[in-house]
Amino acid sequence: MTGNNPKLFISYSWTKQDHEKWVINLANELVENGVDVMLDKWHLKEGQDAHAFMEKMVADPDIKKVVIICDQVYAQKADRRSGGVGTETQIITPEIYSKSEQSKFVAVISEKDENGNPYLPTYYKPRIYIDLSNDDLYLSNFEQLLRWIYDKPLHIKPPLGKPPTFLFDENPISLETTTLHRRALDLIRSNKEHAGGALVEYLSTFAQNLEKFRISYDEKEVNTFDDKVIDNINKFLPYRNELITLFFAVAQYRNTPESTQQIHRFFESLIPYMSTPENITHFRDWDYDNFRFIIHELFLYSIASFLKYERFDSASYLLGTNYYFERNLDYGRDAMVPFTVFSDYISCFKHRNARLNLKRISIHADLLIERSKLSTIGITDQQLMQTDFVLFIRDALGSMKTSSHQSWNPVSLLYAERSRGPFEIFARAQSRKYFDRLKCLFDINQKDDFVPMLDAFREGKLVKPRWEFSSFEPALLIGFEKMASSP
Repeated sequence: MTGNNPKLFISYSWTKQDHEKWVINLANELVENGVDVMLDKWHLKEGQDAHAFMEKMVADPDIKKVVIICDQVYAQKADRRSGGVGTETQIITPEIYSKSEQSKFVAVISEKDENGNPYLPTYYKPRIYIDLSNDDLYLSNFEQLLRWIYDKPLHIKPPLGKPPTFLFDENPISLETTTLHRRALDLIRSNKEHAGGALVEYLSTFAQNLEKFRISYDEKEVNTFDDKVIDNINKFLPYRNELITLFFAVAQYRNTPESTQQIHRFFESLIPYMSTPENITHFRDWDYDNFRFIIHELFLYSIASFLKYERFDSASYLLGTNYYFERNLDYGRDAMVPFTVFSDYISCFKHRNARLNLKRISIHADLLIERSKLSTIGITDQQLMQTDFVLFIRDALGSMKTSSHQSWNPVSLLYAERSRGPFEIFARAQSRKYFDRLKCLFDINQKDDFVPMLDAFREGKLVKPRWEFSSFEPALLIGFEKMASSP
């Protein structure tokens, strides 16, 4: 044995032949996995004192691990302090209770009572054990035992990150939605009668108070206005996460036409923030870039939430139902606008890239991907890119039907080159049943409805975004060749 092989003693009761065979089989399996097992059947010779051997094994400082095999007889003998088990118990008990580092001993359950409760010595009952009492548990929990022996736990605390900067902001912005958010979340998750009303109240307060994030500036700060935009976006982060948890709750617990329509109306109420307010005559194009980023990101996450829970019908409603923007009437335009209104160019990012010589291909894309990792909100960067791609494809299909220009800019797909195949929902759409559920997302009836669009991309009639030398292949990310090819 090398220094990397842990030395372990197995403590058990000589109960009956089947139990002893079970213990020996466990010992054999541990040895096969590199554990230097000390077992009386192997190491106690004729004429030697069994009690002295057990006492030596438990107290030996070279033995770093002790496994206590617990069945009914072992638990009884330990509690009564009888026999060899009683001797070991008298040694083990002070070892466990007197030392703060208690990783030397673990109980392994080999038998339970008629109520399914493990047989454990009284001194061990408050502690965590490893259950190998039946074949199914043995297969799944033997790895747990090995990890304990080798001090290689499955779950390891990650290194501490940096505290979010907004926590130390001297001038925080409050949307005053925390209490309303908690109430709406509780009612939605418990499916209470007033959940719909609570959702509307939260969303309307959120939309109204978003005005607090409007940026004011001094003409002297024009050149560094982009700093204010970045700072503003960072300050919004806790409210973004707050709203995403609500999107998740709706998708998971309240996926109803009423809730989807309420979210649709919410995004309608955000559209005015993306352009010049009424009665304002002096403005610059980038005055509202913070709102353009914030609202674009929120819309992405709303769709991503419905995709995560495979609520394709709700996502399709948000993509297929136009949004009312009354201000368009002032310019002689149609007041009903498609979802692509939430994809707008953010000019201050280009200025920032040049001013600071950052040499980034897309600050917008970088921010989206970085912010997807700032908290455990349940949407990965891959899922965010998947959503961006869905919106891009839906827009491309729609532009072919209406002979209009493509409008959705799939910013995050700058990083799609990392994808070696189709995004998850398209990979699953190899199943015809899954495809039949998915197709409403694109307002199509069959797989072949994608063909004219894919041909248009190939012929250059539809435009794929390009970032320097980087782009993506729609047919690959859709997984078109295998789509709907199996039951």
